[in-house]
Amino acid sequence: MLDGSELNFSLPVVTNATDSAPIGTLREKRRLPRWLKRPLPQPGMYYTDSVIQDLRLETVCESAKCPNRTECWSQQTATFMILGNVCTRPCGFCSVPKGKTETVQLDEPERVAEAAERLGLKYVVITSVTRDDLPDGGADHFYNCVLAVRERTGARVEVLTPDFMGNRDAISRVIAARPDVFNHNTETVPRLYHRVRRNAEYQRTLNLLAQVKAEAPDMPTKSGVMLGLGETIDELMKVCADLRAVGCDMLTLGQYLQPTGGHLPVERYLPPEEFDEVGDRVRALGFSMVASGPFVRSSYHAGEMASEHDQTAATIS
Repeated sequence: MLDGSELNFSLPVVTNATDSAPIGTLREKRRLPRWLKRPLPQPGMYYTDSVIQDLRLETVCESAKCPNRTECWSQQTATFMILGNVCTRPCGFCSVPKGKTETVQLDEPERVAEAAERLGLKYVVITSVTRDDLPDGGADHFYNCVLAVRERTGARVEVLTPDFMGNRDAISRVIAARPDVFNHNTETVPRLYHRVRRNAEYQRTLNLLAQVKAEAPDMPTKSGVMLGLGETIDELMKVCADLRAVGCDMLTLGQYLQPTGGHLPVERYLPPEEFDEVGDRVRALGFSMVASGPFVRSSYHAGEMASEHDQTAATIS
């Protein structure tokens, strides 16, 4: 299976970027920078794979070709992807297949719960493909999955949802399951939405996060942004300020990696020290938790991030 660490890019070099210039450093044609190398598979990951295959489940780890798959699966953790493996949106960054969607499997919540139990998970992340073909976008299925996992394992549950086309009733249905964290990704800056998040709307994302806070003020909200697609620091800071304005508590900032040659190319690579600098600037806006680094993803170390948020919130209160 193709992993981001196997990709090459042909890009010129740019230095001395300003706040209005694209973030990061363009690279000459070469393999990925040294800081984007990942370890070889470890024995523990094979058990995770066997559980997922045995229970006929999908994970975003595989479908999105996540570079952290080796680390996470070796530690017997995974992000479950419900509602099939075919998406209704043609996003330019995502490797999840597009096309004819699958019938919703009504026993999937129980299979996800069994996988969480067999893996001994104390923190479970549930995401999905976008299902614009369903009247509620799959919201009721999210609800059932959260309840099934919690009832069987007692684990904390984070949901990472699509935007449900702005359907407020659908969003309310997921909120009613009382997930421990409600995550919805912003992905990029508004200027780039037309090619990065086709059929999505920036304001719709902000509205969703605002609705969660309005209906469940104590429910932590979270979002994520990919860097390296041509955004500027000014644009990024404006997005982060908008997220704080709707009460978003936690934020992840990670490097975009082109999953295949048919997807959007990487425009910029940020070395770790630049991620540190950007993270510091964003933290100053008042987020309870900001994870910023080349390999940071929406659900990477999600349990630890939620725990740190809880500690921060307890200190403030």
